[in-house]
Amino acid sequence: MRAARPALALLSWLLLCSPFAAQAQGADLPDTPAGRCAAAYLGAFNGGEEAALRGFFEACMVKDFPARRPLKDAVATTQGIRAQTGRLTLERVSAASDTLLGLILKTERGEWVELSFRLSAREPGRFEGIRFDEADPPESDEVRPETLSGLPGAVSALLKSRWETGEFSGVVLAAVGDRVVVHECAGLADRAFMVPVAKDTKFNLGSINKLFTRIAVAQLAEKGRLSLDDTVGKLLPDYPNPEVAAKVTVRHLLDFTSGMGDFFGEKFEATPKDRLRDNHDYLPLFAADPLLFEPGTSRRYSNAGYVVLGLIVERVSGRSYYDYVRENVFGPAGMTDTDSYEADVPVSNLAEGYTREWGKAEHAGEPPRSNVYSRPARGSSAGGGYSTAPDLLKFAGALKAGRLLGPGFTRWVLGGPEPGRAESGPSEPEPPNLGVAGGAPGINAFLAMEGDFVVISLANLDPPSAGSVGRKVLGWLRDAGEGAGIPVRPAEGEPKGAPPPGAGAR
Repeated sequence: MRAARPALALLSWLLLCSPFAAQAQGADLPDTPAGRCAAAYLGAFNGGEEAALRGFFEACMVKDFPARRPLKDAVATTQGIRAQTGRLTLERVSAASDTLLGLILKTERGEWVELSFRLSAREPGRFEGIRFDEADPPESDEVRPETLSGLPGAVSALLKSRWETGEFSGVVLAAVGDRVVVHECAGLADRAFMVPVAKDTKFNLGSINKLFTRIAVAQLAEKGRLSLDDTVGKLLPDYPNPEVAAKVTVRHLLDFTSGMGDFFGEKFEATPKDRLRDNHDYLPLFAADPLLFEPGTSRRYSNAGYVVLGLIVERVSGRSYYDYVRENVFGPAGMTDTDSYEADVPVSNLAEGYTREWGKAEHAGEPPRSNVYSRPARGSSAGGGYSTAPDLLKFAGALKAGRLLGPGFTRWVLGGPEPGRAESGPSEPEPPNLGVAGGAPGINAFLAMEGDFVVISLANLDPPSAGSVGRKVLGWLRDAGEGAGIPVRPAEGEPKGAPPPGAGAR
């Protein structure tokens, strides 16, 4: 889906490590192994040369890196991010602990990013991961809550301020374990009737639905109904594109390495949105398109691929995609306010989307308009369903507790290696870490799980409305939690629904 503006990969991770010592230009980094490693990474990133990046990864990655991500993918993704950001200049250190080093940097294009380094506990001196994320400009006068008890007031003030400036309309929920520490909302769910946002308002999730699709596929794989090595043609014998049917596997579709593209474009714009109500309805928008690259040789965000995954779920399970996830994901998690609702069917307590991405430049500054003409009548397995903040908290709890998948596939969904493919790795499961997001005109959603922390931010405005607030609240929660002695771990999200550099998500 088209994003409101070109965006960095939300919660996009590269697994690596760094024993090198180096200095970053203008950097004020801690004189620690992590600080020196971070400086070395910034030097390699800003240089941008394939050989230098490859050498860095070869010398620094943790031992189970190949089981998690091919080296060529890590290098290519790094270069892709650098192509978007240009050189990075360090502004300040946002977090520094035994497990996490966070940096706020300015891109060559004048945008702000946060770079988070996760240190390996099992391989001292090495990095487990690096996350790129969008960031707000540094605010010198910002008052950060120092305790968990101070979070509700700070978040309430933040949402009120951003609603008044037109930057946010939605709900934020933050929890530590089963304890909700923040649940605040601001803005209007329906501007025509002046209906305020409630704490249980249903919001469009955009591409967070991809995570539900991923879990559905994992459930079927766990039961032996399919293999991640199965081709599209094996599972969908009547698939209309012979090249895709023969070459693309389920794993390719899940990991955005299929070579398939998107279904948003001229065909989508010309299609009456009321005709898009089922996964099969999306096929004419992309099925005839040739592959953009040989499957497995590169990575490109693909809504089309996740539509095909939805069709596979239907064929293998014998149920419609919507029925399957309702019965096997939402049901076991207790998510009674989550579904893919049709746009012309009245649904109580549902937020209408509002966008400024309409018309021509001369309309800049005018109030946002309904996004009804930019979204399908019903979402697909690639995105567009609805949920509430309380339901997403239930989902996070069910996933972590193993009520949706067995231990191996639960760990895989939460960023670990695929069951059966990693021979070396940690003997004990790591704390759950996951980050996903979705965004489109009038739609923005953010979900992060970091150990015991869960942060949910939902908005009915253009990106980065929810993501910007969610990231800020997550940073506050980390700081307050660390002060309370709660372990802090950064989330691992890509490719669970968040777009890669420059891509949007619906």
